[in-house]
Amino acid sequence: MARLTVTRRTALGYAVAGAGALAWPGLALAQDDATAIDAIVEPWLGRFDIPGLAIAIVRPGSAPYLKGYGVRTLGKAARVDAHTRFGIASNSKSFTAACIALLVADGKLAWDDPVRKHLPEFRMKDPVATENLTVRELLVHNSGLALGAGDLMQFPASDRPASDALKALPYLPFARGFRTGYAYDNILYVVADLLIERVSGKPWHAFVAERLLRPIGMTDAVPALRFLKTNNVAGRHARLGPPVRGMGAVEVIAPDEGPMTDAAGGINASVTDIAKWLQVQLSLGRLPDGSQLWPAEASAEMWTPRTIVAGTPGPTDDLPQRGVTQTYALGWFVQDYRGERLIHHSGGLSGQITQTALLPHRGIGVAVFTNTEDGPSSAIRNALLDHLIGASAFDWPAAYAARVSAGQAEALASVAGGIDTAPPGKPSLPLAAYAGRYRDPWYGDVVVAERGGALQIDFVPTPVFKSALEPWGTDSFRTRFPKGAGEDAVVSFAVAGGKVTGVTMKPLSPLADFSYDFHDLAFEPVT
Repeated sequence: MARLTVTRRTALGYAVAGAGALAWPGLALAQDDATAIDAIVEPWLGRFDIPGLAIAIVRPGSAPYLKGYGVRTLGKAARVDAHTRFGIASNSKSFTAACIALLVADGKLAWDDPVRKHLPEFRMKDPVATENLTVRELLVHNSGLALGAGDLMQFPASDRPASDALKALPYLPFARGFRTGYAYDNILYVVADLLIERVSGKPWHAFVAERLLRPIGMTDAVPALRFLKTNNVAGRHARLGPPVRGMGAVEVIAPDEGPMTDAAGGINASVTDIAKWLQVQLSLGRLPDGSQLWPAEASAEMWTPRTIVAGTPGPTDDLPQRGVTQTYALGWFVQDYRGERLIHHSGGLSGQITQTALLPHRGIGVAVFTNTEDGPSSAIRNALLDHLIGASAFDWPAAYAARVSAGQAEALASVAGGIDTAPPGKPSLPLAAYAGRYRDPWYGDVVVAERGGALQIDFVPTPVFKSALEPWGTDSFRTRFPKGAGEDAVVSFAVAGGKVTGVTMKPLSPLADFSYDFHDLAFEPVT
């Protein structure tokens, strides 16, 4: 998977937020308030099978409230604490935006510079986007690229370098015209990674550590999972097994992000770290010693809405959190929440979901980190925000449970009874005729082989994607990737004149995450 004309009220809000957030050491949270917060958080664990979570709350006049709940990993005794590291995933995007803000402040580039001024090799499928996409527009999801375009280069893990993104971009599909609408992408943040390295002379992971993590004092944080050197790490959990209360049982899974993910979603941090990050944001770039990490006007730039995500009629009794508008700025979503400006982001990796949120006019920041793929973290965030601003009572656990139930019913309806029954049809060629090497210009090669009367497929750039192919309709086959390795695909062969002329794919499940963009692949035989 993020956006202010300064009115007097906004300017006052900045001043209040900044003054409050500067008081990093402060009064301890009152015991009755701490008890109330625990009463909000703790019931979620058992009711929704969350192994563990951690929260951070920052607000004026109080020391940050930092606490872990539950266990780091199912089946192990070690508990989550305020220093347990989570993969914050797309919450990393706000750090990448801040890196570029620092380079703008250094005078090394400008927000409105065309990307090609600094990366002459930058190309997209749309020549207008190639020439006109700006540094700012790397961060705002309005390029015209299809949702999640190119994500299969990043997930599941491979060792592909960020530079492969530039090679792939000219072939990635556009879903709409340049600057005509919102579609979330990760790959342009990978380009931002390369831009930062080109302009600064340092790779993104070194730049973000030197210019952000260290000055802020985020001593638990590292730019990517591969740099972690501690055992105090949250496990990853997902529902993979037979149904329990209508859902699969929660199981431990392995991380699956690689180095290309860094600038789009690589940072690992504790809630102790993220509280410091939220405080710097609320202080408009000011550190506790009074020094300015980035200019205050850069905060306005990073929080200014650039792309409309959605518009709605606004909140209802059942949806009190629904904003009239949701927009994307630079590494942040911006919307109204209960009549106030909410700046926020989420982050999703295999097995973990995290949330960060700011109410700048109040100097309030909240983070919720969970070690499960399920989505209650956003509802927990809302419950905490409501408590902090004194909003009218709302049953967030019940609302979340109803949403899950409705989602399950919709999911069952969408797959018409299941995805384990093959559609009608069969191969029209001998199996050996489907064997060969096939190439997609942005992803790379797959190799199909016939062994022992069955087909096998190897997705060469994605080592975990090796599988038998089972017949799945006319000239189509399905994969069965190892458990926990990712979403399965339907592989369809185009046949003409008794030969395979091309291969297309789609996710087996219509509920697959958008990052499994098999549908964007178009393979041709390699001769």
